[in-house]
Amino acid sequence: MQIRTQIAAVAAAAALVGGAWLWWSSAGQPAPDAGKAKARAGGATRVLVEPVAKSADKVTVRAIGTGEALKSAVLYPKIAGEVTEVLFRPQERVKQGQPLLRLDDSHQKIALRIAEVELAEANRQWNRVRKLAPSGAASQAQLDTTQTAVEAAKLRLDQAKQALDDRTVYAPFDGVIGLTDIDPGDRVSTETQIAILDDRSEILVEFDLPEEYAGRIHLGDPIKLRPWTMPDAVLSGMIAQSGSRIDAVSRTLRVKARIANTDDSIRPGTSFAVELDFTGKAYPAIREVAVLWSRDGAYLWRVAGEEGKAKAEKVFVTIVRRDRGRILVDGPLAENDIVVVEGVQGLRPGQRVTTAPYDADAASAAKPARKKAPDNPPHNEKAAG
Repeated sequence: MQIRTQIAAVAAAAALVGGAWLWWSSAGQPAPDAGKAKARAGGATRVLVEPVAKSADKVTVRAIGTGEALKSAVLYPKIAGEVTEVLFRPQERVKQGQPLLRLDDSHQKIALRIAEVELAEANRQWNRVRKLAPSGAASQAQLDTTQTAVEAAKLRLDQAKQALDDRTVYAPFDGVIGLTDIDPGDRVSTETQIAILDDRSEILVEFDLPEEYAGRIHLGDPIKLRPWTMPDAVLSGMIAQSGSRIDAVSRTLRVKARIANTDDSIRPGTSFAVELDFTGKAYPAIREVAVLWSRDGAYLWRVAGEEGKAKAEKVFVTIVRRDRGRILVDGPLAENDIVVVEGVQGLRPGQRVTTAPYDADAASAAKPARKKAPDNPPHNEKAAG
């Protein structure tokens, strides 16, 4: 009986409280949190925005290159023989056509003298027959024979001169001659290397360019190079040569750049750090904090409509490249479109917003400073850096 009495008392008290609350609501008094809920449902969200600016897609490609002389030749004798003179010193500058080495040519000089005597005799016979021919003392056949003998003697003389000239090695172009192991008295053959001649007035730097940039390179394009022998020097050059096909194994294009070497400070074989800048299509440049991610991809919020009626629009974009705190994106964005930078959390499509300009300097100043690591950190902590 006591339990039933207690249950009835609790039910009566609950009915009394419920009735009082209904009367209070019907009298126009809002519930304690009703005003805040209404403000959240019908009010506009404040966001910080900035206009979209486009930036060119600039890419710097880095590679390792190797320098080579503008012209280079490995010198060999044309014929075998004994060396009588070495007419150069290593690292000497030589001119085109300058004699560099001579072989024994005593036999060739004798052959040249014989050819000269034979030519003189042939000319004498031809002149004698030519004078006799008008009087009939010499036939036309004799005249033709002596004339042929003269032509043959001239050819033998030219042959003897060439044989004598082949006993000397000449510089094929202006350049710097390298080291040699040849001394007078050595016997050489046509396969004996005498020295290497380099034209170092300009240096060609060969490097491999990735396949994706092969179609964007042109002869004459500027290029920056840093020789490893002079790490603080930045040299300007230009693209001088390029291959005609992509290497099937490395997927790269063979390219050569040209740089001046007027002070002769760079040697063939020097390695270079190569930097090649490419400028492509212009894309919207968005701050990194404005770009969000979902399972459907990257997106951002754009503000559409006039002030007081502005609403948030979700715009999906494709990431092109990160560039110094900004992201180049590709999507349905026009220059000067208004993009939300801060306040993106909790936005929904069509949500009303009020905007204020984004202040990058103020945002940087508002970031908390990093705590400095102690000079002697505990054993269970790692020192910074």
